[in-house]
Amino acid sequence: MSHNQPLADQRFLMFVGDDYEDLELWYPKLRLAEAGAHVTVAGLKGDTMYRGKNGYPCRSDASIALMENDDFHGVVIPGGFMPDKLRRDEKVKSLVREFAESEKLVAAICHGGWIPISAGVYRGVRVTGSPGIKDDLVNAGAIWKDAPVVVDRNFISSRKPDDLPEFCRAIIEVMSGAAVGT
Repeated sequence: MSHNQPLADQRFLMFVGDDYEDLELWYPKLRLAEAGAHVTVAGLKGDTMYRGKNGYPCRSDASIALMENDDFHGVVIPGGFMPDKLRRDEKVKSLVREFAESEKLVAAICHGGWIPISAGVYRGVRVTGSPGIKDDLVNAGAIWKDAPVVVDRNFISSRKPDDLPEFCRAIIEVMSGAAVGT
């Protein structure tokens, strides 16, 4: 592991679907790649172009149905309207459950928290998210905190695009074994 590539040889899964929050997908994707990680962006269909809610395109590398927990060190879940659709998919929920049970990274920003909620992995976990899903988080048993980033073991969460610097810094610190504040 070099100082410039603290996540060399680590692999991350990101979900994509129509109406994803453009910055919440692209900023972490590029930041993780810059840190040396390999990022696979998976949608319900592989090799498909999806449009962000602000119009920016993203082509999926693979189909979610073909993804396996064992191939990744963690999952990063962008927000937007996409999570409300993807959280209905059984494979999405089972993958997130497997990441959580394996104590691998489960990182969600903004409305991305809807997916871990539906996967049933947030009970007793300190999290943040979009104020619009605060009630959903609390009702799912999460412990709400209004902060730019909340780190609870392998769970990392943030509220909105403005929190992306703290969100990505926390992911890199946790995954490189650096000390992290919450």
